[in-house]
Amino acid sequence: MQTQHYPATDNFLEALLKSQKSRLGAVFSDPSSYRLQVIFTRIDRDAQQQPHFTDYFYGVPPDTYFYPASTVKLPAVALALEKLNDLQVPGLDARTPFYTDPLPGINTGVHHDRSAASGLPSVAHYIKKIFLISDNDAFNRLYELIGQEHFNRRLWEMGYDQAEIRHRVGLPLYEADNKQTNGIRFQAGNVLLYQQPAQHSGLIFPPRQDFAGRAFYNHLDKLEQSPMNFSHRNRLPLIHLHNILRSIIFPGAVTNEQRFRLTGEDYRFLYRSMSQYPGESTDPLYDPEQYHQAYTRFLLYGGEKNSHIPGHIRIFNKPGWAYGFLTDTAYIVDFASKTEFLLSASIFVNTSGILGDDQPAFEETGKPFLKALGEVVYTAEAERNKKILPDLSRFSFNEEKTTDQ
Repeated sequence: MQTQHYPATDNFLEALLKSQKSRLGAVFSDPSSYRLQVIFTRIDRDAQQQPHFTDYFYGVPPDTYFYPASTVKLPAVALALEKLNDLQVPGLDARTPFYTDPLPGINTGVHHDRSAASGLPSVAHYIKKIFLISDNDAFNRLYELIGQEHFNRRLWEMGYDQAEIRHRVGLPLYEADNKQTNGIRFQAGNVLLYQQPAQHSGLIFPPRQDFAGRAFYNHLDKLEQSPMNFSHRNRLPLIHLHNILRSIIFPGAVTNEQRFRLTGEDYRFLYRSMSQYPGESTDPLYDPEQYHQAYTRFLLYGGEKNSHIPGHIRIFNKPGWAYGFLTDTAYIVDFASKTEFLLSASIFVNTSGILGDDQPAFEETGKPFLKALGEVVYTAEAERNKKILPDLSRFSFNEEKTTDQ
């Protein structure tokens, strides 16, 4: 079923945020300087439990550039699973051992994964690492599986025409290097199920003029006295990111064009992986001191180490943070109060003008703002009278520690 997306007919979000202006602090007081963008989707259910969406927007114009950082990992996980389905190779699935050949001068190969109980890499294991701790190498391996050209053409085909996924993350590579992707293969024991040679993307992206800051630290940790040029870096407008999340959470309520080619099992795996906390996982296993419960939960919990997220609340999200840009996109549910909503926000927290020296601003300004924003919207939605309460059972998982994830 395809569900109507209703444009907002009032200024509810703006009025709500203005009513909490002091709570939202400096970011809300100067949205232009902080490049603040907020998208909130109210969800109402009909008698058949179909969702109906009303979208609200606040902040700078939607074409204002923000560096998406790790949020690009959200479409990557969906496209990786979709590619496995499209291959239609008997015996090949997300848990099949997935080996990567080295690409000299660009990226290493992968034949083992010490974080996996099996000791072997797989698409499923990479996806879990992406959602649990936002692992960069896991994204890069999915980028190599998908290929730069297919990654972008598929997003454009789905209507995300402003998206540009141009590079791996966390690796200082030239633009030409990111057009090259490693050879890969899926192999079960001695049986080769699928092999893909190294690929070269033929895409030519249109010129852009995206800059931020007045100085930046380069990959050699040397300070460059000029604005940082993002014109050759990834771009994923917040509205695209928000709608990609919507299509994953509510695949039956978007158009065929916007729907990933995923199975019911794929969606169940994604929902569990997206909402799981590091401490609930044993495969992979993480140090709870470093990777605490709210490690990647910025909206509503601010990524605070001492936060306790109650069992009746689950957050299905993907954040990103780098070069002063901080973003989170989330579907938040409260099983106790039957509350659900979609919320995405992006801010540029760097006030010093020196990019690469951003951690204090993330902690002191960015994350507290996203926490307060989440709290304001959550409270309003939890208190809102709903004609029909949502059935949230498909998003509920018994999170006893298990390797069967």
